[in-house]
Amino acid sequence: MDLQPLLDFALDATWQAGRITLGYFLNGVAVERKSDNSPVTIADKNAEQCLRQLITQNYPDHGIIGEEFGEQSGTSSLKWIVDPIDGTKSFMSGVPIYGCLMALVDGDEVLVGVAHFPALNETVCAARGLGAFWNGRRARVSTQSSLKDSVMLMSDVSNYGDKTAGWEKLVSSTYIQRTWGDSYGYLLVATGRAEIMVDAVMKVWDCGPFPVILEEAGGTFTDWKGKSTIYGGDSIATNGVLQDQVMEIVSRT
Repeated sequence: MDLQPLLDFALDATWQAGRITLGYFLNGVAVERKSDNSPVTIADKNAEQCLRQLITQNYPDHGIIGEEFGEQSGTSSLKWIVDPIDGTKSFMSGVPIYGCLMALVDGDEVLVGVAHFPALNETVCAARGLGAFWNGRRARVSTQSSLKDSVMLMSDVSNYGDKTAGWEKLVSSTYIQRTWGDSYGYLLVATGRAEIMVDAVMKVWDCGPFPVILEEAGGTFTDWKGKSTIYGGDSIATNGVLQDQVMEIVSRT
């Protein structure tokens, strides 16, 4: 399969959806609460509708999974996973680190991934075997091999449940800890500006692009058991060099 046209399509689609979100960003958009108490705005809904329309027009046989409007079956084994605004809490607070995410999967394998950050004008993308790119240049993870000198990121400082002991050990074992989280944290690892990103709770639309992006950039994206998957319900990204050290910590706690 020639993945380049599919990657080009995803880049254009996330750019278009991102432009929609910018029309609402910093403009006092109304916020609703979903049944799980997570926020949603008209920007989320309109941007996802844009992505779905573009997919249906260009690849009518492909399936779709989106955060706001659920799953749409296709006749192909290929499926697009989209999150129109990953980091809605950042978006509604006027913080620009929210992302528009899009991934193409075939079963368990992520073939194409794009994470576009409209308010920052940053995009990281990858296709299997074609490399990872950050705003048009090659994306590379850091070469930091010392855990005690590493930067660890997270989306939340609470809600780690039975993973709390592992998370606390990682916090105490690293040099810098910041909540530059949600999808932006994974971009920072993929571009060498952080070494570790952890999430205790993860949905497929939150992480769809990141296995292929991290792996093509030389890093790792796994669940807390070390499996490369977007279906594990949690996630850890590393620069690859630190993967074994990180997994040893979380597996012992």
